[in-house]
Amino acid sequence: MAVKIRLKRMGAKKRPFYRVVVADSRAPRDGRFIEEIGTYNPVSTPKVFNVDEEKALDWLKKGAQPSDTVRNLFSKKGLMEKFHQYKLQK
Repeated sequence: MAVKIRLKRMGAKKRPFYRVVVADSRAPRDGRFIEEIGTYNPVSTPKVFNVDEEKALDWLKKGAQPSDTVRNLFSKKGLMEKFHQYKLQK
């Protein structure tokens, strides 16, 4: 089963709010997911991104692939650097 870390859209029309979820790659965008690991609010000033770093790193270590947007958010948070350091140590 291919697992992805991606955004699930919530909120009202023109007021998006996202949850960062781990889901099967075949599941619909807003459909079934395995685990919720964070939230992202691009509307607020400043933009708010909260994620459980331990869970995110654990899923990355298990082979979950982040979507492009989630990869950018993780990079800004410093998670991708931590993951790459882990891979170099191994």
